[in-house]
Amino acid sequence: MSPLVVGLLIGAAALVLAVVLMWVSRAQTLERRVGSFRCAVGRSSAGPWSLGIAQYGSERLYWWRRWSLAPRPSVRWDRSGLQVVERTQGVQPSGTPFVVVTCRAGGADVHLMMSPDAYAGLTSWIEATPSRVGSVI
Repeated sequence: MSPLVVGLLIGAAALVLAVVLMWVSRAQTLERRVGSFRCAVGRSSAGPWSLGIAQYGSERLYWWRRWSLAPRPSVRWDRSGLQVVERTQGVQPSGTPFVVVTCRAGGADVHLMMSPDAYAGLTSWIEATPSRVGSVI
C-alpha cells in the first residue's frame, strides 16, 4: 500500500472513532442530567417509535433523539399547553413494563412511550404547573 492510502485509512478510522466518542459522550451527558428519562416518541400510539431522552425543564419538556449528534433538542413542548389525554400500559417481550401516553400539546397529539416510573414523574411535573386543573387522567 502506498503511504497516501495508509494515511487516508488512518484518517478515516480516526474520524469514525471521534464520531463514536462524541455520540457516547452526548448520550451519557443527556442521561445523567437532572430530570431526564428514556422516552420514545411515536407517530401513533402503536408506533413506529424513535428512541430518545426527555428532560423536564421549568417551562418545557425537551426531547433529544438517541441516534443523533445534535446539541439541541429535536422537540420542545410547552408545559402550560401539555395535557395527558390517554394512557395504556403494556409489557415488552423482555418482561419490561412500559406506558404509552398520548398527550395534547398545542392542539396536536403527541405519543410517548416510557417506563411507569417516568410516567409518574411526568404526571407529577404536569400537575405541579401553576394554575393547572384537570390536565392529567
